[in-house]
Amino acid sequence: MIVRDALPEELAEVGEIRVTAYQEAGFLSPGSGYAPVLRALGGDGDGTVLVAVDGGRIVGTVMLQSGGNVVTGPDEAEIRALAVTPDGQRTGTGSALLRAVIERAAGDGVRHLTLLTQPDMVAAQRLYERAGFRRLPDRDWSPAPGVTLLAYGLKLGSGVLG
Repeated sequence: MIVRDALPEELAEVGEIRVTAYQEAGFLSPGSGYAPVLRALGGDGDGTVLVAVDGGRIVGTVMLQSGGNVVTGPDEAEIRALAVTPDGQRTGTGSALLRAVIERAAGDGVRHLTLLTQPDMVAAQRLYERAGFRRLPDRDWSPAPGVTLLAYGLKLGSGVLG
């Protein structure tokens, strides 16, 4: 498996991988208004989209965005839409994508990484915590009434963001 930048002609497939992965895991209802957002992320140049490719097939994706809902300064960036196809799960794809996006951020001069996750995305939270991310409850974000996303952060180079 390799992790690389997504090609422009792959972005539609990447969007479908995100939506399908979230729906199949029960994190996104079929009629969700967030599905079009997931499909479009990265399409307008609003971030760097990485893909994991195995056997010539895209099996996962993640995005690095310089702005975001929990970014508070110019030296921060947000990780968005980590998604792995069902057949790519439990193969190290998520870990490889997370490592690659952290390395990309560090190479771009980012000092603090942030991300948001749904409370029921427990496996993803374990992945983030193993990578050194820590909860930032003061940055939890509510995109809609009754919905709260959990914020996590990682200080690059010298420990956790806090």
